[in-house]
Amino acid sequence: QVHLKESGGGSVQTGGSLRLSCAASGFAISNCEMAWYRQAPGKGRELVSTIASGGTTYYVDSMKGRFTTSRDNAKNTMSLEMYSLKADDTADYYCAACWDSSEMPPYKYWGQGTQVTVTS
Repeated sequence: QVHLKESGGGSVQTGGSLRLSCAASGFAISNCEMAWYRQAPGKGRELVSTIASGGTTYYVDSMKGRFTTSRDNAKNTMSLEMYSLKADDTADYYCAACWDSSEMPPYKYWGQGTQVTVTS
């Protein structure tokens, strides 16, 4: 059974850091593009970053220089390191796997999300 599980969320003060992890089971991430999305209270789900199977990364402009996505295909995991966190980064963060154009957002598998709260 396919499963994605995020961990590492929590509450942090403005300017602080957090590391989120995503553990996959039931399939191998090695051939899949992976992504992080987030959804703030009252807003739609938005892309944070993507990482291709070979490790090439993409970041939304507002996250560039503050967020770093990495993957470990051998461990079937993906991580998101977040620095210089702002109140606007408060959201539920979701791990997504395996790009699929028939889905919207275009990923086949999703985790349940982990909550990040940035306080002043």
